[in-house]
Amino acid sequence: MQPRSTAPFYVVVIGIVIACALMGLCLLQLLQSRQDALDRASETSRNLGLIAQRDIERNFELYDLSLQAVIHGLERPDVMAAPPALRRGVLFDHAMTAQFIGSMLVLDAAGNIILDSANDAPRQGNFADRKYFTIHRDNPNVGLYISDPYESRLRGGTRSIALTRRVSHPDGSFAGIVLIAINLEYFHKLFAGLSLGPHGSISLIGKDGIMVMRQPYDVHTIGRDISQAATFRRFRATPEGTFSETASIDGVRRLYYFKNLPALPLIIMVAEAEQDIYAAWRGRAITIGALVAAFGAGFIALSIVLSAQLRRRMRAESELVLLARTDGLTGLNNRRTFGEVLDQEWRRARRARSVFSLLFVDVDRFKAYNDTYGHQAGDDALAAVARCIGENIRRPGDCAARYGGEEFVVLLPNTPITGAEHIAEKIRAAIDELGIEHASSEFGRVTASIGLASWTPEQDSEAGAVIKAADEALYNAKATGRNKIAQFRTPD
Repeated sequence: MQPRSTAPFYVVVIGIVIACALMGLCLLQLLQSRQDALDRASETSRNLGLIAQRDIERNFELYDLSLQAVIHGLERPDVMAAPPALRRGVLFDHAMTAQFIGSMLVLDAAGNIILDSANDAPRQGNFADRKYFTIHRDNPNVGLYISDPYESRLRGGTRSIALTRRVSHPDGSFAGIVLIAINLEYFHKLFAGLSLGPHGSISLIGKDGIMVMRQPYDVHTIGRDISQAATFRRFRATPEGTFSETASIDGVRRLYYFKNLPALPLIIMVAEAEQDIYAAWRGRAITIGALVAAFGAGFIALSIVLSAQLRRRMRAESELVLLARTDGLTGLNNRRTFGEVLDQEWRRARRARSVFSLLFVDVDRFKAYNDTYGHQAGDDALAAVARCIGENIRRPGDCAARYGGEEFVVLLPNTPITGAEHIAEKIRAAIDELGIEHASSEFGRVTASIGLASWTPEQDSEAGAVIKAADEALYNAKATGRNKIAQFRTPD
């Protein structure tokens, strides 16, 4: 069991531990809430990416079907022999009503427009320099090709991408291409309808690293090459994934979800800014954290207050115990305490077969001193005598007490009669050397007589017999002249 004196310290320690435990649990909960916010953001980004992916794949599939329908129509002699208006209606029927279609063209092997979905008479233009033309010319196995963003020459610089397919002669030689130009406004409106927070972004990127569209929209980012960016390298590393990174375009740290579209050479990327993801969580965390911190600090402060109160109470209890066990004037043990100590030492001496001695000290002619010098001087004299007694018993087991009035007793455990006599003489001499004036004493100063008795294992007497013997020895000392020591041994 810990000493009671350490109880206030442990009250504070327990208070701090409880407060820290509560704050720790709160911190764990806040961290879990933060992770939940990140998980929700990741799931939201994935869902938005899938929505955009499905819309793009569905529309591009329809556009590709339109391209294939034109190629099949070009292979039919009856269609090609029909009047221009009818032929245009048959060839371009699938694309005439499609939204965001800029133009649908058929180019010959030289890159010239030979058929135009917008007019019976084709517009003038040559696109042999465009990559979407040369790639089909040089490679017959490209299939559907999706170009990088470009500014349309036929539509006043409107930003577009081209979906193209090769047209071949019956012998497989290059005959030209069929082209659908899609306005980038399609992607702009699609992405603008997806909510990603104030600092979020969504992008469509070619697998060659060319930016097709980005929301928030900035005309300068369209067509930008980001193939060397750390984010793009991660896009190409796996078909699909999630990671956190700082964007090379605007320097904002975001949580990225990306997916490489399986049927198209495109990457869809959805990114929510971490400052948006954690905005609501941060507000709650600050509020909850402040409240819990205030509660923890208050709890610790309360523990400190309780510890101080407990310390004061224990001090008061100790003082009460001390007052109950000591004499208020001399500071020595009182008679009741001495009786308890004597009983304990007597029992211990019987068990250990040891000896102990007892001194009975009495101030000579003290009543006359009081009558002559007054009670205050008498109290001062008693206090001085008590100091002499206390200063001459040094061992921890020795016990001195005020027995009553001007009488004192000293218990000396494990001390034979010869040792007790030596101590008694030191006490007597110290009192005599005080030199306190005492006109009514035959010595002219305050002196004391001491009775001495010892208890040995051979005796079969109670502890009280030792007191009686010491008292009788004291009587003999006073009867034979005072200011002296008298011995008495308890009879067998």
